Amino acid sequence: MLIYSMGVSVDGFIADREGAFGWTVPHEEQFRFHIAQTRELGGYLCGRRLYETMLPWETDPSLRDDELGAAFADVWCALPKVVFSRTLDRVQGNARLAEASVAEEAAAALDATGKNVSIGGAGLAAAAIELGLVDELRMFRNPVVVGGGTPFLPPVTEDIRLELVETRTFGSRVIYERYRRARDGSG
Repeated sequence: MLIYSMGVSVDGFIADREGAFGWTVPHEEQFRFHIAQTRELGGYLCGRRLYETMLPWETDPSLRDDELGAAFADVWCALPKVVFSRTLDRVQGNARLAEASVAEEAAAALDATGKNVSIGGAGLAAAAIELGLVDELRMFRNPVVVGGGTPFLPPVTEDIRLELVETRTFGSRVIYERYRRARDGSG
């Protein structure tokens, strides 16, 4: 499956009006959950900004200074990544620049592994959602209203039916919501 997962505000934004998202930093319990979810992935498709945001996990040794940071860095570094960018001419770590369309790269990533693949970055995920490629939406709904910024979901021209398949409330009061696309018209 192709999965889109991000931290969001109660009003549905992944970053506020200034582009900040510090309110999405997970507490220990949620960070352990993120590590477990990332460990289950076989690949990651990301836009340039998300790639650049996550690159320090591959390049900054200080992020390995504690047990959880080291565990996440190990998992993240091992994960093959495809970066979609119109401005980068090279990438670092276990990544390569996309050479084909979102649909082709998603299909190739899924074909290359027996695991799920995640997609991240609002613009890239919006393109995949518009193409009907995203199978699951996973939101970590943070108890904050930011009033504007980068929306988690793009505007759509047709309803996208979903099935709620999992919820969980973390001690930090962040609510995890996992929705699967209803492929049979139910939902």
